[in-house]
Amino acid sequence: MAEFIVPCLFGLEGICANELRRLGLENVAAENGRVRFSGGPEAMARANLCSRFGERVLLEVASFEAHSFEDLFQGTLSAPLEDFIPRDGAFPVKGHCLDSQLHSVPDCQKIIKKAAVERLKKKYGVSWFEETGDRYQIQFSIIKDRVSLCLDTTGPGLHKRGYRPGRLPAPLRETLAAAMVDLARYRGKGDFADPFCGSGTIAIEAALAAKNRAPGLYREFSAEKWRYGGPKVWKNERDAAVSREYSGEYHIFASDIDPEAVKLAKINAKRAGVGSLIEFSAADARSFSRATDGGVIVTNPPYGERLLDRRGAEQLYREFGRTYAKLSSWRLFCISSHPEFEHFFGRRADKRRKLYNGMIKCELYMYM
Repeated sequence: MAEFIVPCLFGLEGICANELRRLGLENVAAENGRVRFSGGPEAMARANLCSRFGERVLLEVASFEAHSFEDLFQGTLSAPLEDFIPRDGAFPVKGHCLDSQLHSVPDCQKIIKKAAVERLKKKYGVSWFEETGDRYQIQFSIIKDRVSLCLDTTGPGLHKRGYRPGRLPAPLRETLAAAMVDLARYRGKGDFADPFCGSGTIAIEAALAAKNRAPGLYREFSAEKWRYGGPKVWKNERDAAVSREYSGEYHIFASDIDPEAVKLAKINAKRAGVGSLIEFSAADARSFSRATDGGVIVTNPPYGERLLDRRGAEQLYREFGRTYAKLSSWRLFCISSHPEFEHFFGRRADKRRKLYNGMIKCELYMYM
């Protein structure tokens, strides 16, 4: 049984861990900025295909203490890399160091690469590696002198679902949008709306969650080409993911004041296979009104950092706050990096949760 690590955005560790448990994975444990689990090739494929909140799936090859470059070299030299990397495999190295005696990332990269080459040369009885085959990205982290040496099974990050090649400025990462939908407890029942939809990410993630569609169903992963697991494992997991999908009638509404944004959002939703499930419109969020008995709004208004000036964002919060005050029985989940969002919105949130949109520290304001 192998050990795996799923890095995630800070603030999402708990819901990412719960998701992996629901997927039937073993020994799930949340840590700062990542979640661990145990399993074989099937678990690896399932996590890659089905995780909405993780950023990638790393297979941990070795874990050891390193207080010197010699420790790092010997620890890597002892790692069973040949169990995964074939004779012609390409194995570039990248990683990061934090609060450790070894803090030079370029030096650590060179030492890990040298040790990996020495290990594989000895195991395969060769003097030179062409590295012309499939990619086996070695990824290391050294935190408080503890080295985690991994292989990246994912390739491009899991937030790159493949439906959003066209982007507007300041996009919301797909994994964060999915987490906001999950925190709002939206499961396909009732009305769902995003009145600041931009390129459509939140509404698309809501539709994917409503259908229980695996977000990685139609993309490729690095490990699909590896001998670890093989094509049959991936096919079986894809088939199983499809069998778990739901079908139904959903009420998902997405709008934006910019008609070009709406046009792009429609294209992205079609790419994601959920275009028919979302009703798009060009509309001003300050005039949002729905004649229903309630629902949930999950949205990402401009922060005043990149899309509008700060004063313009504050005025927008005021006006949207007045609009929301007129709605009956609608819950609101609104993310913002503005430290005085509640003041300008005109109401304190019932709950708040710290999240990160990339490197921007935000709060998810929850009005229940």
